[in-house]
Amino acid sequence: MQYTAENLLIHPPSDTADPDLILSITPETAGWQHLSFQARRLGKGRSWSFETGEHELALVNLSGRYAVRSRRGNWSGMGGRKTVFAGAAHVLYLPRRTAFTVTAEEDGEFAAGWAPADRDREPFLIRPEQTRRYIRGGDNASRQINDLLPPGSLVDRLVLVEVYTPSGNWSSYPPHKHDIHVEDDRGNVIEADLEEVYFYKFDKPEGYAYHRVYTEDEIKAAMLTDPALVQKTQSVSDTPVRGDVEAAARAILALGPKALLQKRGEKGAVVHVLKESGGIERLDAPGFPVQVYNILGAGDAFAAGFLYGRVHGWSWYKAARLGNACGAIVVTKHGCANFMPTLEEVLDFVKEYGGLE
Repeated sequence: MQYTAENLLIHPPSDTADPDLILSITPETAGWQHLSFQARRLGKGRSWSFETGEHELALVNLSGRYAVRSRRGNWSGMGGRKTVFAGAAHVLYLPRRTAFTVTAEEDGEFAAGWAPADRDREPFLIRPEQTRRYIRGGDNASRQINDLLPPGSLVDRLVLVEVYTPSGNWSSYPPHKHDIHVEDDRGNVIEADLEEVYFYKFDKPEGYAYHRVYTEDEIKAAMLTDPALVQKTQSVSDTPVRGDVEAAARAILALGPKALLQKRGEKGAVVHVLKESGGIERLDAPGFPVQVYNILGAGDAFAAGFLYGRVHGWSWYKAARLGNACGAIVVTKHGCANFMPTLEEVLDFVKEYGGLE
């Protein structure tokens, strides 16, 4: 499926055949393979029955209190918070082939998410006091994480997280993606292929969220001012290289791009440039020695400086040095987006280190 602004945002259903249904997402409507999601409301004494089939399922109370009856067990008093902002949720995990009924002990709303499972698990209830809560990020990218059902839980596929984002803050910084599954040579997951539903709640009726989703085509379109920067995207796993950076650079450049940028933190950056002869030129652009206070925004600052240089016709080396300088300035500040330097500030900064070339 080609995602657009129209099909990325799912609106509540307009029909009244199921008045308790707030929102429903299926693999068919989302264009993916596994994840289904529903948000529902129940008045006190009303019930909703469901069968998990070949799926595992998790129930999350958004508000209200519920009793759940099933052939795998019964639970009462699940929930109790007035709103999602009044504390962490209760989570009830139910394995595949479980018929169950949810009955509201008081008015409220709850969510259900389910995905195919390959094995039978035991049901379990997670209470708020069992949920790990912590602060992620910093400055205007700070948010509270409630790990309701984190990776590594005794489930097959489901992951559940509540995120509390203060007004005006970014909730998912730095920008990232979950489009393909990539592991390093030790088997550690570098990028996970995830199907994700973001269900928003606001503590004020006039609240809203800005959710930015970018695609490969958008990135290419934004970089057309310098065709040399437009790379052919392909899974690196198609070219098995382990450990040797130079070999990895050759393998990736063989896929089509004219240059490969390797960021090295405080050591600066290396640009691997494909020459017309077929060889590869390595350009080492050293970093700037600074006191690091906060790394948030360093990557974005580097990218902004590097792209600025290339768009304005600078050499690979000079553009990489500008990127290094931008990143070095940002990490000396207790902030990120609000401390991105101007070009004048960067040029004044690099004077102390002999300039950019």
